Amino acid sequence: MTFQIVIPSYEDIVPPGGQLGLSKGVTLGGIITNLLPHLFILAGILMLLMILWGGIHLMIAQGDPEGIREGKAKVMYGIIGFFVVFVSYFVVQIIEQVFKIPIL
Repeated sequence: MTFQIVIPSYEDIVPPGGQLGLSKGVTLGGIITNLLPHLFILAGILMLLMILWGGIHLMIAQGDPEGIREGKAKVMYGIIGFFVVFVSYFVVQIIEQVFKIPIL
């Protein structure tokens, strides 16, 4: 009994142009279009981490007014960041519909 191990080539795993789909005729618009979905995900993760960091800061403040103020500020900045990302996503969607160009 023999086993054959097949190692796939790079082209079999990653589509032509790489993960972001960059290939011949690269334009700034193409790069932005390919990066936007990844940036929205990154922004969402950072927002979650900011809110968690602020919550932890509130818990370890132990009643210290300065620590509580800093923790509340971090949570507030995380929520503001979520709002900015949420609104920017819908602005991109509206731009897609108005100008009939695929962005996301």
